[in-house]
Amino acid sequence: MRFPKLAFIFMFVGCLVVYLTYVKRHYEYSKTPVSDQLPQYRMDTHKHPTSSQVVSENFQYGIMFDAGSTGTRIHIFKFQMEPNEAPKLAQETFRAIKPGLSAYADDPEKSKEGLLGLLKVAKDTVPETLWSSSPLMLRATAGLRLLPGEKATILLDKVREVFSESLFFYRPDSVSIMDGTDEGSLHGTETPTVGMLDLGGGSTQITFALQDEKTIQTSPIDYVTSFQMFNISHALYSHSYLGLGLMSARLAVLGGFEGQPLAGPQELISPCLASDYSGQWEHAEVLYTVKGQKEGEPIYESCLKKVEKMIYKRVRKTEEVKDIDFYAFSYYYDKAVDLGLIDESKGGSVRVSDYIEGAKKVCNNMSAGGINETPFLCLDLTYISVLLQELDFPPDKELKVCYS
Repeated sequence: MRFPKLAFIFMFVGCLVVYLTYVKRHYEYSKTPVSDQLPQYRMDTHKHPTSSQVVSENFQYGIMFDAGSTGTRIHIFKFQMEPNEAPKLAQETFRAIKPGLSAYADDPEKSKEGLLGLLKVAKDTVPETLWSSSPLMLRATAGLRLLPGEKATILLDKVREVFSESLFFYRPDSVSIMDGTDEGSLHGTETPTVGMLDLGGGSTQITFALQDEKTIQTSPIDYVTSFQMFNISHALYSHSYLGLGLMSARLAVLGGFEGQPLAGPQELISPCLASDYSGQWEHAEVLYTVKGQKEGEPIYESCLKKVEKMIYKRVRKTEEVKDIDFYAFSYYYDKAVDLGLIDESKGGSVRVSDYIEGAKKVCNNMSAGGINETPFLCLDLTYISVLLQELDFPPDKELKVCYS
């Protein structure tokens, strides 16, 4: 499900705040000294502009790379500029590639091909006259933090090398790993109150525009972000739970520990897997041997207990979410597709209860000896259903599930 205007709300709050600062400064050249950081465009009233000049003067572009744990996505935002008005998102161009940057941890040079391919999309989209004034940024999600040693730093340095030769407006600090607030969303003044849920591999985020003063007063200070944009104050509830992304949570439920290989012939044995299952699974460059637990209590009930124990008191309930429309991305989308709840190309709406019932169905099918080509689906769905309820989403809450 593609939402060009909602991309402005949800995607890359850190990138967009910086970007809009740039374009606002550019557009208000008549009020402030010209910045030497970003080329400025002024209307020459003594000449008749060509059609291409008019396009350049009326629009500005921003290029955002989202480096997730499973893939890298580019969003090219086209903003319409009008006198004395905030920039308006006119269009978004989107492309995605797999695998994610972390797949190149041992050979960073190989990451260049994919990055250059996405940059070509940007160059085909942005008029060449605007390349040097179009900010280029990359924000990596928490999955990159899980790489051992300095591998993440080396990968990001490779990105900086590629970006520095791109001819777009770029600074070294435009490439970084996002903190929890950056992985949240932005609330627009002309947009109904909405929220965002994102379930990555290493972390999960919840963000929404605050409306209830009680929530502001009772939330931890680092969960609430306040900032000004276009002279309007915005308050966001935004938190990233590191270690509760789907892959990290899967490891914890299986009984493993982040970044710690098993000693010798040890195995991770879990009731969340079919009793006859045995296989290997790689996470954060560590290969684990995993097996199903011998038959006993039904798989769903056993798995549910494991998941509830793992997540106990690790997330915070917020009653306000019950009254807000939420969009859910990443693994929320992937698992809804796996269940056949939504169309893979269009997305759709899913209730929390759909994940709950889906988990029961998949787990019970495994208990009955059904064929299971996705051995972790029972665990994953059980985790998603528990996570949503721990965040205080009731079973009948409807989420709009989108491809990000």
